[in-house]
Amino acid sequence: MTATHGTIQTLHKGTAEERAGEGQAQRDIVALGITTAAILLFVATGGVVVPDTLMALMGTGSGADPLLTTALLLNIALIIFAWRRYRELIREIEERRRAEAQARELAERDPLTGCLNRRSMAEVTEALRIRTAERGQAIAYAMIDLDNFKQVNDMHGHHAGDQVLCQFADRVREVLPKSARLARLGGDEFAFVTPFDPARRERIDDLVIRLYEGLALPFQLDSVTLEITMSVGVTSDHCPDGLEPLSASGDTLLHRADIAMYQAKKQGKNRFFWFEPSMENELRFRNELETGIRHGITRGEFVPFYEQQIDLDTGELVGFEMLARWRSPQFGLVSPEIFIPVAEEIGLIAELSEQLMRQAFADARGWDEALTLSINISPVQLRDPWFAQKLLKLLVEHSFPAQRLEIEITESCLHENIGLVRSMITSLRNQGVKVSLDDFGTGYSSLEQLRSLPFDRLKIDRSFIKDLTENGGKSRIVDAIVSLGRGLEMPITAEGIEHEDILTALRKMGEFKGQGYLYGRPETAEQVHERLSIAGRLAGSAMADAPNAGAEGIELPDLGALARSVARAARGDNAGDNRGGEMGGPGESGDPDHGEAAPHPGGTALDGGPILPRRARH
Repeated sequence: MTATHGTIQTLHKGTAEERAGEGQAQRDIVALGITTAAILLFVATGGVVVPDTLMALMGTGSGADPLLTTALLLNIALIIFAWRRYRELIREIEERRRAEAQARELAERDPLTGCLNRRSMAEVTEALRIRTAERGQAIAYAMIDLDNFKQVNDMHGHHAGDQVLCQFADRVREVLPKSARLARLGGDEFAFVTPFDPARRERIDDLVIRLYEGLALPFQLDSVTLEITMSVGVTSDHCPDGLEPLSASGDTLLHRADIAMYQAKKQGKNRFFWFEPSMENELRFRNELETGIRHGITRGEFVPFYEQQIDLDTGELVGFEMLARWRSPQFGLVSPEIFIPVAEEIGLIAELSEQLMRQAFADARGWDEALTLSINISPVQLRDPWFAQKLLKLLVEHSFPAQRLEIEITESCLHENIGLVRSMITSLRNQGVKVSLDDFGTGYSSLEQLRSLPFDRLKIDRSFIKDLTENGGKSRIVDAIVSLGRGLEMPITAEGIEHEDILTALRKMGEFKGQGYLYGRPETAEQVHERLSIAGRLAGSAMADAPNAGAEGIELPDLGALARSVARAARGDNAGDNRGGEMGGPGESGDPDHGEAAPHPGGTALDGGPILPRRARH
C-alpha cells in the first residue's frame, strides 16, 4: 500500500512538473515571437548589409553601415539561441509526458504480474458496471485466493513464489474473455470482473471451471515443480435468477466475492461458491464471536465444566475430564465446538486454555486425591516449544500433583512436528503427567508412531462407541482398537457411553475407563463439589477412604434398581419397576445367573443423580 501511495505521489509530482513546463513553454512562445521578429529584422537588415558588403568587396562601394552590421550579427545570435532553447523545452516536455505515462502505469498496474492493482480495479469495475447496465448486461466479480501459498514462500523462497504468481496470472489471462479485467489485489489474491448475459449465469460457472482446468497442470519453476489449488468466490450485480439488477458498487461486489471465497476456504478449499446473503450473516456472526471471545477472556467468561470418568469394571468414580464452556452475555452458554476453532484461528487458544487450566487446578485441589483431572490440549498449543514448561509452571503455582493430571492430544498433532511433540510428551511424562491419545481412530496415526511415542492411554472416539448400539453390541473397529491397546499395553478410555447396552458390551471386552451421558452430563465446579461432598470424596474427607461408609450412616441406594432405571431412561421407557422382567433377554431379569452384568455403582443417572460413595473392589 505504501508503494502505491508513493507511485501516486510520483504521478502527482510529474503532473505538477508538466504544468510548470507547459507554463514555461507558454512563456517561451513570447521568446519564439521575439525570435520571429528577429528573423524578420535579420531579413530586413540583411537586405541592406549584404549587398553593401558585396559591393565593398567588389570595389564598387563604401561598405555596409557598421550599426546595421552589428544589428545583423546580434539577430543571428538571438535566432540561434532562441531556437535551441525552444527545441530543448519541447524535448523536456516530451520526457515529462513519458514519465507521467510511466507513473500512471505503475499506479494502475501490479509491477510483478502486469495485472491491474486494487486501486485501479475498483475504478474499472465501476466503469464496467455502468457500461454493461446501459446494454442490459450484468457483471460477475470473482475473488481468487491461492491455497497454502505461504508454504511455497516458506519452503522454496520468495523468488519461487513470484514465479508461481506470474505463471498463474498468465494462465488466467488465457482463459478470460477479452472483455474481462484481471487484477492482483495483493499477496496471492487475484480478482477478475467480466460482463455476461444475466439470463445465462451458467456461463460464469463454465468460465470458473475452465480456470480450474487450467490450474490443474503443475507449475514448472527453475528448480522445482509445484501443484497449486485455489479457492474462488463469485458474485454478481444481478439476483440469482438474473431478472432483477441489484444495487451494488464495485466495493460491494469485492466485499461479497471475498465472503464467498472465505466460504470456499471454510468448506475445504479448492472449490468455488456464489455469494449468498446467508454467508454474510454467518461472517457477521463469526466477527461477533471473535469480539466476544476477546472480551470474554478479559472478563473471565470462560469456565470449566467436568465430565465424570468411571472405572467400568467396578463403577468407581476415578476422575473428571475438564470441558470448556463460554458463559456469554450475548450468546448464552456456548459449547466448545463453536468457540474453540475460532479461538485457534485468531491466536487466543493458548491464553484461553491457560485461564481454564488455572481454574481447573484450583477446583481439583479440593477433590479426593485419588481423582484425576484430564485436560484437552489444542494442536495449536503443541506448536509452542515451551508448552511443557508452561504447563509444569502452572502445576507448581497451584501446588497440583503432576501424577493427578492427564493431558489429551489428538492424532492431528502428530503430523505437524512429531519430533517436537515427542520431546514435549517425554518431558511431561518425566514429571509424572500422563498423556493420552484422544479420539483415536479418527486421524491417521501409524503403528510406528504409537509404538515410538510414549502414550499412557488410548481414547476411543464416541463415533465408534456408538456403533455398539447400532450393531447389537459388536464393532470390528472397537475390537481392533482394544486388541491394539492390549498389544501396546495401553489402557483404554471409551467416550460417549450413553446407554446401558453399550456399557454391557464394553465390559465384556475388557477393563475400560469410560465416560458419557449414562453417568451424567458435564457439570460446573460448584455442582461437582456438592456431589463429591455428599459422596465423601472431597480432599481431607474421612469418608474418602471408608469402604464401609454405608454402615456409618450413609445409606446406599439399590444399585440394581438404579442400573435398570438408567437402562429404561436410555430407551425412553417411563414404565414403573414392576415391568423389570417384561423386556425379555437375560440382561433385564435382575438375576445374575441369567447373564445380567454386574451393576455399576458410582455413576449418575441421565437426569444427573448424585455420585455414590466409592465402594471397595471385590
